[in-house]
Amino acid sequence: MKFAERIMQIKPSPTLEITAIANALKAKGVDVIGFGSGEPDFDTPEHIKNAAIRAIADGKTKYTEVGGIIELKKAIVAKFQRDNNLEYKTSEVIVNSGGKHSFYQLMQVLLDPADEVIIPAPYWVSYPPMVSLADGNPVIVDTDEKNGFKMTPKSLAAAITSKTRAIVLCSPSNPTGSIYTPEELLALADVVKNREDILFISDDMYETITYTGKPFVNMAMLSPELKNRTVVLNGCSKAYAMTGWRIGYMAASEALIKKIDILQSQSTSNPTSISQYAAVEALNGDQSVIGTMVEAFARRREIIVKGLNSAPGVSCLYPDGAFYAYPNVSGINNLPGWKKAQEKYSTSQHFSSKITAYLMEEARVAVVPGIAFGTDEHVRLSFATSDAHIIEGVKRIKEATEKLA
Repeated sequence: MKFAERIMQIKPSPTLEITAIANALKAKGVDVIGFGSGEPDFDTPEHIKNAAIRAIADGKTKYTEVGGIIELKKAIVAKFQRDNNLEYKTSEVIVNSGGKHSFYQLMQVLLDPADEVIIPAPYWVSYPPMVSLADGNPVIVDTDEKNGFKMTPKSLAAAITSKTRAIVLCSPSNPTGSIYTPEELLALADVVKNREDILFISDDMYETITYTGKPFVNMAMLSPELKNRTVVLNGCSKAYAMTGWRIGYMAASEALIKKIDILQSQSTSNPTSISQYAAVEALNGDQSVIGTMVEAFARRREIIVKGLNSAPGVSCLYPDGAFYAYPNVSGINNLPGWKKAQEKYSTSQHFSSKITAYLMEEARVAVVPGIAFGTDEHVRLSFATSDAHIIEGVKRIKEATEKLA
């Protein structure tokens, strides 16, 4: 069978692949601790689940408007006003089947062949493939760990060409947890102040999960002019432990939202009706559930970063947000036992993939190789898991690296 060239160039999501491998081993009785999955380990709050149950009981199980029910659009508009001091009309928001779906559709609507999208590395694994699937070119801008993995005005300016259509900013970041300050965002905006054809894409999926004590800010919040040039992406997955419900949403100009609505009408149609009614309750209901989860994540952040920094050859920055640790493991290269150990894992040309294989084999710990995020000196660990798992998993990593010291 002949397949389209575009799909032949796309690999499966590495984060989902690592999680599937870990789950398969667990099903066979292997004691694996998984740090791959990017989802809260908390259950969806009861009041949100009850809203879904009521929707089923009330027969709200039919097709809805393509772009989402009006109740949910109003809840999204209210959320932007309440949390971000941003004013949108319901015609300027659309509900999608998850945040990934939002970004995918945005690329399909924005890009012509060879159009470019600037993506700072480390990046979420799905950004470059989704740009490629829209026949665009992902332009990767390397960042410096010493600068908190954040793109600078100089590096942004060097990446811009006549074909640049958009700049992606994920803050707090998956995978690094880095957060751009208002001053840093304004400095980036200044680089493209004369290029009104370039949009900022603000991926705010981890907006609620921060540890700095400072208010969240995105590009759209800085000025009316920047709001008009920014597409804001968000969703219910991380804030409300609703990953499986698949509700993402987008805010942008009415003209852009109309195009997304047309595309959605010819692809998925509406997001799941039951999930939409649950999302109304999530956005309008008790918000204290967010603080409860963030408090746990903050505690786990301390445990995992301290533990990783105690392992030979490993150094890890404290993430400012999200629930990922992104340790630099390049120091393992200097451990005496690594040269011999890595011979077992020579099938991969990437250092981080060899480290990932070593930790799976020697420690029964599943992490995601940094090469999936655009850097080969790191691995990613999700600390959206129990304290006990984190303590045991980090202990195993330390013991595995001590074998090499």
